[in-house]
Amino acid sequence: MGLVAGVDSSTQSTKVVLHDEDDLTVVGRGAAPHPPTYPPVSEQDPETWWSALGLALSAALADAEATPADVRAISVAAQCHGLVALDAHDAVVRPAKLWNDTTSAPQMSRLLERMPTREWARRTGSVPTAAFTISKLGWLREHEPEAFARTARVLLPHDWLTFRLTGEAVTDRSEASGTGYFNAASGRYDHELLGLVDADIDWAPMLPTVLGPSTPAGTVSAAAAAALGLRRDTVVGPGAGDQHASALGLGTRPADVVYVLGTSGVVFTTSATSTHDETGTVDGVADATGGYLPLVSTLNAAKVTDTFARLLGVDHDELARLALAADPVGTPVLAAFLDGERKPDLPAATGTLAGLTNSTTREQVARAAVDGVLFGLVRGAGALAAAGADTSGRVIVTGGGARSAAYRQLLADATGATVHVSTSVEAVADGAALQAAACLHGDDVRDVRDARAAELLPDTEPRPGAASEELFARYLAAAEWRGGDRS
Repeated sequence: MGLVAGVDSSTQSTKVVLHDEDDLTVVGRGAAPHPPTYPPVSEQDPETWWSALGLALSAALADAEATPADVRAISVAAQCHGLVALDAHDAVVRPAKLWNDTTSAPQMSRLLERMPTREWARRTGSVPTAAFTISKLGWLREHEPEAFARTARVLLPHDWLTFRLTGEAVTDRSEASGTGYFNAASGRYDHELLGLVDADIDWAPMLPTVLGPSTPAGTVSAAAAAALGLRRDTVVGPGAGDQHASALGLGTRPADVVYVLGTSGVVFTTSATSTHDETGTVDGVADATGGYLPLVSTLNAAKVTDTFARLLGVDHDELARLALAADPVGTPVLAAFLDGERKPDLPAATGTLAGLTNSTTREQVARAAVDGVLFGLVRGAGALAAAGADTSGRVIVTGGGARSAAYRQLLADATGATVHVSTSVEAVADGAALQAAACLHGDDVRDVRDARAAELLPDTEPRPGAASEELFARYLAAAEWRGGDRS
């Protein structure tokens, strides 16, 4: 039995999904946790990702009743933006700073002062925030100059895992375009932007080679084969960012609007043309097929409803029941900036629950928590359209939060559209597996996606009289008021 493996290395865990190499049906799954992080400082030792990959792969093989020798191709999708600094011997210099580490916000602010936001948008497609790799390089130079001086190679999380698998320092357009120093439209690094961090460094040899979406990174190295049991001729794909891989796994078409409810919240669409949003709300990044994936990402999604379930003393099913039973009239609204916020760029913000009265019910508080997550993303979808992206297609929801009936229903209410769900259980890992299959057989990843991606099904219709428009207007007022306070 020949298998292809898709890897999803997220903030919280590594998941591996095994597909039959011929028909790409799922035959096995496995997972292993990562150490928890607690923003504003969010760091992990990359070696824990490698250990988790080994454990998750072993679990998936056991689930499939297969052996490592059955795996013919593998590809890694991972959390975006994080900084993995290696020394001249390719040893990790320090723990990786992750996307949701906001301690580099002062460095990013100073970089933005040195070049207008419109120029960042023109040159990279995005106005970077503290999430972007370039800000973390600035932090490293300022706070740990010795570690910065030792840095000889700069990788992102998926780059590093691919490096461990192959010994090749490579990346792909989707990940490179989230660094703050890569032009997705031209396909080139912008060394002048890195010069804003340090103008005396020759950055070119420190950066990974950017591969095409169906170009293999190589085959498994002797060291990785010994560690994981894989064959030396196992093909390794170029990999991708997590959202970019999920677009593959979901089989999204241009103009579809995808809402991702995970640790972070993301709303994106796919496009054949690049976007350049000078306001900084939309990140005009590349996708994993050769096109573009304009997106808006928030720091606060499923963790918000985790917190409110704890505060209300209920589990997630009961929180969903409460939210769906709430009377919308008089329901408070939540500016859900509990961990600070990325879009809007408010790294030091906290959450605000507005509109509480003596008659507020537990049901209404539960709904406010769910709406607070969704309204931030609905606002983001409006920004996608304002930046020129076509958002007239299907509304799709995915991620762990998509299992909640309250999230699905209140998203349908907020958008006024049918909400679709995927038959894919792990869209990110499935997308990585589609890429691995394309590389194995020399196919275009777009053709593999169109032929083999999971089915999308209509799931939830909007309810009449849900009062979402009035709640959304009050949410915007509360969020703007909170947004004015950056202390």
